Amino acid sequence: MAALDIGKAEVMCCVRVPDQERPGKRLQEVRPYSTMTRSLLVLADRLAGLGVTRVVMESTSDYWKPVFYLLEAHGFETWLVNARDVKHLPGRPKTDRLDAVWLCKVAERQMIRPSFVPPPPIRRLRDLTRYRRDLVEVCTAEKQRVEKLLEDAQIKLSVVVSDIFGVSGRAMLAALAAGERDPKVLAQLARTSMRRKISRLEEAFTGHFTDHHAFLLSTMLARVDAATTDIARVDAKIEELVAPFAPTVDRLDEITGVGRIAALVAIAEIGLDMARFPTAGHLCSWAKFAPGVSESAGKKKGRGATGHGNPYLARVLGEAAVAASRTNTFLGERYRRIARRSGAKKAIVAVGRSLLVIMWHLLSDPDARFRDLGADYFARHTNTQRKIRNHISQLAALGYRVTLEPVA
Repeated sequence: MAALDIGKAEVMCCVRVPDQERPGKRLQEVRPYSTMTRSLLVLADRLAGLGVTRVVMESTSDYWKPVFYLLEAHGFETWLVNARDVKHLPGRPKTDRLDAVWLCKVAERQMIRPSFVPPPPIRRLRDLTRYRRDLVEVCTAEKQRVEKLLEDAQIKLSVVVSDIFGVSGRAMLAALAAGERDPKVLAQLARTSMRRKISRLEEAFTGHFTDHHAFLLSTMLARVDAATTDIARVDAKIEELVAPFAPTVDRLDEITGVGRIAALVAIAEIGLDMARFPTAGHLCSWAKFAPGVSESAGKKKGRGATGHGNPYLARVLGEAAVAASRTNTFLGERYRRIARRSGAKKAIVAVGRSLLVIMWHLLSDPDARFRDLGADYFARHTNTQRKIRNHISQLAALGYRVTLEPVA
């Protein structure tokens, strides 16, 4: 057993192996290593020479990745553990050496469990999908700056046009940046159905757009175009990586509210091998889509919050849940039933959990396909006597006395 306390420039390694001369005892070695590749290769050789098979390390920022990947490539069983699980006891001295020894002892006694680290193909896909998300956010932020700039220049284009970066809106913005100021000329750039709004567009372009605004607008448009080009390049690379498991992506794409991008992000975050999550409940718990349990002296404490899980997965599940809520399907009806009594936020989390359960079943069984249960599923499976009691109680709350008489 070996444990690593990882820093940016140095790795403190503690090795504990059985003592052949004294049964039940351990031989311990604690040594620092540089995080440079040459030093890490020396570390790998040393661990192999001592007969170490498992190496445990804390997830310290991103500094764990080069060490983890190198040791994984050398055939070691690498465990990445949550630093919170191996927190020191109060009053215990805090040094890198003692941290490595403590981590090694805790791991040796099987008191911790490894975090989920996907295999290399999924890691590469995850890097791309996360970077794509960052690029989309950059592009969106730049588009918002363009709209604020137009407001500053008293150009009310966004009042008339729903998407100022559509085909017509983009042509108008380019003309503005190029020096065109005549509202009638700008309005004539409208295409198809937007030409019905020419009179309103002429009014919207009547403002105080100066050369100062034009300089800023041209710079912002260039950044939007660059980000859009980068997103397209990343999309092409993603499609190249998902080619081996494209049928799985297509099956996830069939889920209500889940598009192709959402399916790709879900696979990038949870992987394809559901052996890591024995049940759908394990996956929901890992993703923090299950309420936490806090009980003391027979009383439950807290508000049942789920906690903070994977933000990339949570974001895409939330977006898919909102999309599903607008459909006349089982998931849409589930959202509406929960939202009526508990609010929209809890309904989104509940539908997100349902989506995660569906994904687990589809990834666990290659032959499984998504089948919508229908918006009337709850009505078909609700007990008749319960319906009667609910209706009676609702009428009683309105001040009516109800007498039931069966129809002949």
